[in-house]
Amino acid sequence: MSVSAALSVSEAFSRRHELTVVDVRTPAEFASGHLPDAVNVPLDRIGRALPELREASAHRPLLVVCASGARAQNAVATLASHGVEASLLTGGTTAWAAGGHALDHPPGRPRAVWAMERQVRFTAGSLVLLGLALGFLVHPAFGLLSAGIAAGLVFSALSNTCGMAVVLGRLPFNRRGKAPLRSSSPSSRS
Repeated sequence: MSVSAALSVSEAFSRRHELTVVDVRTPAEFASGHLPDAVNVPLDRIGRALPELREASAHRPLLVVCASGARAQNAVATLASHGVEASLLTGGTTAWAAGGHALDHPPGRPRAVWAMERQVRFTAGSLVLLGLALGFLVHPAFGLLSAGIAAGLVFSALSNTCGMAVVLGRLPFNRRGKAPLRSSSPSSRS
C-alpha cells in the first residue's frame, strides 16, 4: 500500500479512505477549512509528533497537506530524514477546493484567517515600507530595515524556509483553536 512522493488531487480523492491526512498549517489556517478527517500537526511541531506519525505510517500511508504544497514538501523531507514515509498533496488545500472537493470546518462559524504566505507578504511589505519611510523622514540608517527584510526574502527563497512564517505562526491569532493530536490521532485511525 505504497504512495508516491506526490499525489494529485484526483489521486488523493480516490484514495482518501486509505490515507492518514496530516495538515501542517497553523491551527488558525486549519480551522478555516481542511481536508475531511485531517489531523492538524503544524510544521513547527512535526519533530514532537514523530512517534505518533511513525506509528500512523505503519498502518496507513501519510498524506501531508498545507495551503499550496511548500510547507508540506518541507514536512515530507523532515519525516523522510527520520525514516517516516509520507507523500504530499500537489497544490494543497487550495487545489483540493479548486477541484470541487469539500473542506471540513470545526463546529460553528468558520473563522476567516489569512493564509501564512499572505501574512508573510503583508508583514514583509509593511516592514520594507516602514524602513523606507523612517529612512526618509527620521534617519537614513532606518533604510537598513528594508535591506534586512530583502536579504531575509532572498535567503528564504534560496533555502526554501521562512523564518518569518515560523514567527508569525507563533502569534496568538494563529494559535487559536489549537488542539494537540486528538484522540483520533493518526495512530488510532487504522
